[in-house]
Amino acid sequence: MIDVSSLTFGYPGKPFIFQDYDWQVSHGESWAIIGPSGCGKTTLLYLLAGLRQPVDGSVLVRQAPVLRPRRQTGLILQDYGLLPWATVAENVALGLAIRGVAATERRRVVDGWLTRLDIAGIAQQYPGQVSGGQRQRTAIARTLALEPDLLLMDEPFSSLDALTRESLQNLVIDLGLEGSLTVVLVTHSIEEAVFLGRKIMVLPSPPIQTGETIENPAAGEIGYRGQATFYEKCTQVRRAVERVMAHE
Repeated sequence: MIDVSSLTFGYPGKPFIFQDYDWQVSHGESWAIIGPSGCGKTTLLYLLAGLRQPVDGSVLVRQAPVLRPRRQTGLILQDYGLLPWATVAENVALGLAIRGVAATERRRVVDGWLTRLDIAGIAQQYPGQVSGGQRQRTAIARTLALEPDLLLMDEPFSSLDALTRESLQNLVIDLGLEGSLTVVLVTHSIEEAVFLGRKIMVLPSPPIQTGETIENPAAGEIGYRGQATFYEKCTQVRRAVERVMAHE
């Protein structure tokens, strides 16, 4: 699904963030990326999304170079990215309208996702009138209405209260299981990484040539948060992050 090969990238006038970096992701996998602040987590996500281009090396998705944002990639950000002057329903329909989907089909798709994400009751309200969790559900609905095969998320739940955050994490797990989505999540939360990522990549400080991959096959299972294995995995990830921070 994703093939990052000999990736080198740095912002103009700055040291390289990635240097000869390799990484592969198979279809349907869920990855969580974690590491110290400023280590390049969000930059890697932007490279996968086609919003940044490598200085050298390549980023392939489904064996095609990512030279620009691709139609089948969904990107969900922390700040929601909603149009404040458009209703919840209009925001969900935005991508479909841009693609020229007929109005009748747009309504069918939008109504389905509004219902699926439990926001049909606020369809005619504006983003400023609803809660943070409802705004993030709107952003998720807008993205999934376009039927992506790759879902990229950058700290999508960090500003939400604990119960809303857990509810949306459960939703992401359900959607991944239903649609065989490939998911890449950037997070600062060890607990979130362990709950959502069946593979967890701990990035060191730049220049990054490799990351430590931690297998986490129980991610997303019912009741995982309350199991001893969950806390053991959190401890394993925490120690990996501490090791890379000790070498900064």
